[in-house]
Amino acid sequence: MKAIALTDNPPKRLFSTAFKDKCVHAVFFINGMLVVLLLGGIFLLLIQTSIPAFQEVSIVEFLTSTNWNPTSYVKASYGIIPMLVSTFMVTVGALAIAIPIGIGAAAYLSDVASPRVREILKPTIEMLAAVPSVVIGFLGIVFVGPLIAKFFNIYNGLNAINGSVLLAVMALPTIISISEDALSSVPYSYDQASLALGATKWQTVIRVKIPAALSGIIAACMLGMGRAIGETMTVLMATGCAPAMPEGFPFEAFLGSVRTLTSSIAIELGEVAYNTTHYYALFALGLVLFVITFVINLISDIILHNFEKVHR
Repeated sequence: MKAIALTDNPPKRLFSTAFKDKCVHAVFFINGMLVVLLLGGIFLLLIQTSIPAFQEVSIVEFLTSTNWNPTSYVKASYGIIPMLVSTFMVTVGALAIAIPIGIGAAAYLSDVASPRVREILKPTIEMLAAVPSVVIGFLGIVFVGPLIAKFFNIYNGLNAINGSVLLAVMALPTIISISEDALSSVPYSYDQASLALGATKWQTVIRVKIPAALSGIIAACMLGMGRAIGETMTVLMATGCAPAMPEGFPFEAFLGSVRTLTSSIAIELGEVAYNTTHYYALFALGLVLFVITFVINLISDIILHNFEKVHR
């Protein structure tokens, strides 16, 4: 009987597979580090460009003043409170509209719709995220705005309500898609146990599945909030862009024109003189917006990670 020679050298195919795995790992690692370096570079650039503004304007005045008038002949003022309040108003209004509709649509897709309907509706809803924001802003000017003006009997519909409605439409694909994934990941045994105890289908969805998927739904809502806060063209076209402090809060303020942080940067940065206090103050606005968006996305990512860890 012929002896079989044993060697310590593995086949060449294993060497090539291991080498390919290392190359793929290196490519993904480099891409991840590039993203981190890019975000870090943007953050450092915003800080570096914002520092000259704070050498001329007090940080306390910048964060607490209610007057934004950088081109005043008497005394320029750089207070971001009106823009923060306007951003908060439009975002909260958008979430108040998008969250109930988004969760309801997600519940329908996950528990009510047939597989055929789900296969058609979910990709269609996700494709709404690809609609350019300028198109949605144009619809706000020619369609939603006149409806709001007619309904509330006001001069024009370029106000916070218009911006809230349009941002809700833009946030819906994110909220619906992630919420539907969260509801679909709830174990089927929860449905069986609830139905076995005599609960109806809707009672099971509302009292069992939604609480079980609450972490994922909250993460979806926060990602939708990040989309609403960072939107530029839609709010620029649909909110009137008045830099004054909103008055008559809470309801009357939504009927007035507002200006968010993003729209202020978009309007003024193209016309401001370089290396001026006004120029650096706009970068300070970008720094504030970057920090707010980063914190919201970070919190939503932590919540989503915990949700996946619990249901793993």
